[in-house]
Order: sequence, then structure tokens, then C-alpha cells
Amino acid sequence: MIKLKTPISEDDIRKLKVGDEVLLSGVIVTARDQAHKLMVDEKPDFIREDLKESVIYHCGPVVKKDDNGKWSFVSAGPTTSIREEPYQADVICEYGVRGVIGKGGMGAKTTEGLKKCGAVYFHAIGGAGTLIAFAVKNVKTVYKLEEFGTPEAFWVIEVEDFPLVVTMDSHGGSLHKEILEKSTQIAKDFLSL
Repeated sequence: MIKLKTPISEDDIRKLKVGDEVLLSGVIVTARDQAHKLMVDEKPDFIREDLKESVIYHCGPVVKKDDNGKWSFVSAGPTTSIREEPYQADVICEYGVRGVIGKGGMGAKTTEGLKKCGAVYFHAIGGAGTLIAFAVKNVKTVYKLEEFGTPEAFWVIEVEDFPLVVTMDSHGGSLHKEILEKSTQIAKDFLSL
């Protein structure tokens, strides 16, 4: 198990390979559709420092606020990443992002962005949102909550030992692509029987 803590250098990210198991700690940022569109269309500076050499998490959390106004995560499961394919490579390179967490993998444009700008895709376990929320130790701040709503806002959070698997690396490796190719071949072989 490899332990990583944000900020993460490009050198450390480029050492990772598909299949590596990681425990991630440090500050990361949740971002979904509206956040990615904003980052590409307007390139806002308010999120720049939080993303530099950090990680974006494709997550629409369930949150609660205590009597003192402090936020916490109740559930923090990954959402399907392919929706961000039109934006992800541009966001990675513009903001110096070193990793993206989600589920299901991403496509060719993101693969090229990972290679070009030195980042990886981490797979988080779908359906384990409540368990993953235990890794969220603190909500530092939230941006665009009023405008975007809870799931789409930028939540800047501190995590500790968030369990992940590298499924797309900065060298063009993709476990998602490998599985698709193998399963397609198995299906073709079966249909030719």
C-alpha cells in the first residue's frame, strides 16, 4: 500500500502504475458537472490554490451541519466519471491537478491529459459512500453552494487514509481499457461458437 499526501509532486505521481493501491491523505476538492464546466469556461482563481498538486473527487456528498454551523460528510461515494470527459484534461492541465477520483474510468482525451500534465485516475469503491465518509476528517470550506447546490458545489475537504486504486496512470495505462478489450474478445469468441 502506497501512502500519498497532498500536495503531490509530479515526480511522485509519475511513479504510480495501474494496479497500485493507495491511501490518500491531505486536502482534496469535490467537483462534478457544473464545477468542471465553470473551470473550463471561466477558469476561476478562487479554487486554484486548493487544486494545485491536489486531487479532484467526482463526488456529490450527503452533508450535515451541526448546531455550531460546522459541516461534515454523511456519505461520500464516487460518482460516474465519464460525464467529465469533455472537461477533465483541460482542468488537470490548467490547475496542476495530480489526481482524479471517481468510478468507471475515463476516455482517450483524459488519458492524454494524464500523460501530458502528470496525473492519475484513482478508482474509489462505488456503493461504499458511508464508509468513505469516515475518511473525510474535516470540511475546510465550500464554494458555490448557493449557486450549484450541495452535490455540485466545490467542497474542500481533508481526508485521511482514503483507500484508492490507480486504474489510469500517467504513462497511458488504463485498467478500464484493458478490461473492455478482454471482455469484448471473450464476447466475440463466445458468439463465434
